[in-house]
Amino acid sequence: MPTMPDSTSKHGQTLARVPIFSGLTECELGFLASRTVSRHYSAGEMVFGEGEPCSGLYVVESGNVRIFKSSPNGREQVLSIDGPGGSIAELPVFDGGNYPASATAIDEVTLLFVSKQDFQALCLAHPQVSLKVLRVVGARLRRLVGIIEELSFTTVRHRLASYILRLAQKSGIRTAEGVKVSLPTTNQELAAQIGTVRELVSRNLSRLQAEGMLKIDGRDVLICNQKALESENEATE
Repeated sequence: MPTMPDSTSKHGQTLARVPIFSGLTECELGFLASRTVSRHYSAGEMVFGEGEPCSGLYVVESGNVRIFKSSPNGREQVLSIDGPGGSIAELPVFDGGNYPASATAIDEVTLLFVSKQDFQALCLAHPQVSLKVLRVVGARLRRLVGIIEELSFTTVRHRLASYILRLAQKSGIRTAEGVKVSLPTTNQELAAQIGTVRELVSRNLSRLQAEGMLKIDGRDVLICNQKALESENEATE
């Protein structure tokens, strides 16, 4: 039996971790992997821009990609951060539209590109892939509805508290004094994550620190009073 080139084998292993491709046989993954193209991006480099024609979808092999929308005045709203095993831009591959948002590399990123034609051919041959894409798109729709609810019905203070608590749950380090988390590199980026402006992020972080809920040291934050922060998270406008 002929062996697959190392790059194809590696691509197949990456594709096997992607929810929409789970269930494909090794042969089917190899067929798809042989048609993928590896693309590398530096930190901050644009992968694609909102409104550009969609040529295919991407799978994250390494690094992290930031998906966001931009307003005419330059404000940004982060929709998701996708890491290894994540797939990007499935929807426009299906509906034939342009990319509905922009994507940039957060750090050094390697993506596997699957052309629209190859992906559509795969879906015709394996209808279960289409059903899995619908599940992924459905989950993203629910997340977008959640973002809309937060932006419409909650204060910046609420969203900031909610964001810090999510960080604590995902990557917080428990210490004798409380839970330590690391914020995004700048308040501008944090503002984009929670749908506000940098000045309001700075003001609300200062207030939460003055009220004894947080201790801030650069980008490191110690949650001193988690119950109080959780109360803020439960409050709405």
